[in-house]
Amino acid sequence: MRTVQTVFLGTSEFAAIVLGALAGTAHRPTLVITRPDRPRGRGRRLQPPPVAETARELGLELAQPVSVNDDHGRATIAAAEPEVLIVCAFGALIKEPLLSEHEIVNVHPSLLPRWRGAAPIERAMIAGDDRTGVSIMRLTAGLDSGPVALAAPEPILAHDTFGTLSPRLAERGARLLIEALDTGLGGLRFTEQAETGITYAEKIVPADRVLDPAQTASDLERRVRALTPHIGAAVVTGEGERLGVLAATGRPSLVSDPGQGELSYAGGEVLLGCAGATTLRLDVVQPPGRRAMDAAAFLRGRGG
Repeated sequence: MRTVQTVFLGTSEFAAIVLGALAGTAHRPTLVITRPDRPRGRGRRLQPPPVAETARELGLELAQPVSVNDDHGRATIAAAEPEVLIVCAFGALIKEPLLSEHEIVNVHPSLLPRWRGAAPIERAMIAGDDRTGVSIMRLTAGLDSGPVALAAPEPILAHDTFGTLSPRLAERGARLLIEALDTGLGGLRFTEQAETGITYAEKIVPADRVLDPAQTASDLERRVRALTPHIGAAVVTGEGERLGVLAATGRPSLVSDPGQGELSYAGGEVLLGCAGATTLRLDVVQPPGRRAMDAAAFLRGRGG
């Protein structure tokens, strides 16, 4: 096995897990590139991306250029003399001429060509897929449309949330990436993606977070799991407030349940009437400006 000199580009928790595994191999990155620090949390203080924190913990050289595509960003990468650039949940487009200046592989959390794009894990869960996976592909100018060298499936379990599924996919992706580097990219067969079965994982926007009772309770339960804990779903109350929903259970409606579109606090439960004669029970909620709590604690707090 020949050591491959790598530069790693990533940002998210998913990418941080992959970076941690890669750093323990002969292909340890000589440079890690991530996005600039951003304001987060209630105080909106600048905080580093997860990949920056992991790189510092591992003693890896770190750079956070405003753009990897401008002259400064490209020069920073070139100075590390990589044989391969590894892109993993970086969160910004890689453009020409950087695309042509290096061999670039991408760790993408779906079984391509299904769920190309920004939010493949969330979209697979929302759609009700029973499995997803990870693909190791060559990065091209198209949106996740490059040829694939390795892929591995991963089941989406009935109890999975984004918080449980994403780390499993990251660990599987790390193993595939290391296998690809151990083999040597020249020894891999990159196969063009099929022209059928293409779907796009659009970025999650604020409207995606709102639980719409025009959908069935099982649809909304999947949405809650797909957005927990990193983004969060919410229901709009009769008072016009957004009540965060961190866990929920869908079931067929009972005679005593609220009608479609109605929110009920009776009987010690928080219930949302949904389409198809179904009911969503809100099990863990987060009122505005407060911590997350189970439904019983929420009802006690509101006198219900």
